[in-house]
Amino acid sequence: MELKCKSVLLALAAVLFSAGAVFSADKYVIDVAHSDIGFSVKHLGLSNVKGKFKVFSGFIMVDEKNLADCSVEVEIRADSVDTANEKRDAHLKTADFFDTEKFPTLTFKSKKVKKTKAGYTATGSFTMHGVTKEINIPFTFQKATDPWKKMRIGVEAGLTINRQDYGVNWSNLMDNGGLVVSNQVKIELAVEAVKE
Repeated sequence: MELKCKSVLLALAAVLFSAGAVFSADKYVIDVAHSDIGFSVKHLGLSNVKGKFKVFSGFIMVDEKNLADCSVEVEIRADSVDTANEKRDAHLKTADFFDTEKFPTLTFKSKKVKKTKAGYTATGSFTMHGVTKEINIPFTFQKATDPWKKMRIGVEAGLTINRQDYGVNWSNLMDNGGLVVSNQVKIELAVEAVKE
């Protein structure tokens, strides 16, 4: 009986400790006005066409004692794509690319964060065009207090994905066999978030 009671107490202590670890994390909400979710794609094999998404939201849970316990959730409105060209943006919203009426959002939800020599890597589920795949996002992290005494964090990250992996297949071939629009998409993230 005494052994069973000790086991129960140990299990309860473990649960409370885990809960404490969760509640020790602070929530930082993405400051859209000071953040950028951008991308670039090679056009005709000659130049990089750059774009961004103007509407997105999300948060980052930060454990000050162990940054490897961070977690991230982001949602992006696909129809907010902006490449500074209205005709191209309209095409990107069609079924040839993002198909925004059918797939209105892109999302990322982290599963784990790992410390690396260069910073950190967030591993999680990225969903685009109705397809979800696990990706790794290497990032750097900084923290500061703004003039209004609010705690802020800054995250910079970059990675490359293959749009074909997400069923975004449209492209025309050039005479030399090259693609009008590259399959490789470079993503660059510069995110600032404010402690809630």
